[in-house]
Amino acid sequence: MTSVDDGRQGRLRIGTKQTKKAILQGKALEVLVAQDADPRIVARVVQLAEQKGVKLTYVDTMRNLGRTCGIEVGAAMAAMVEE
Repeated sequence: MTSVDDGRQGRLRIGTKQTKKAILQGKALEVLVAQDADPRIVARVVQLAEQKGVKLTYVDTMRNLGRTCGIEVGAAMAAMVEE
């Protein structure tokens, strides 16, 4: 699992809508995707990240991704963004 504290200055945008928005705005540095998230939900955003050349990192579960992001609930995806 990737740590969100990897030495880069940045913040997280958690959730599918916020992640997509960050990619479209050109602010996403990396997208974290839970492998157990509904493929219908994440497929478009993963494709968009690939088209824009944004690094994709997969996390085993939504629960672990939520923990990685510092929240108490699961998350399908999150984006590390420039500050």
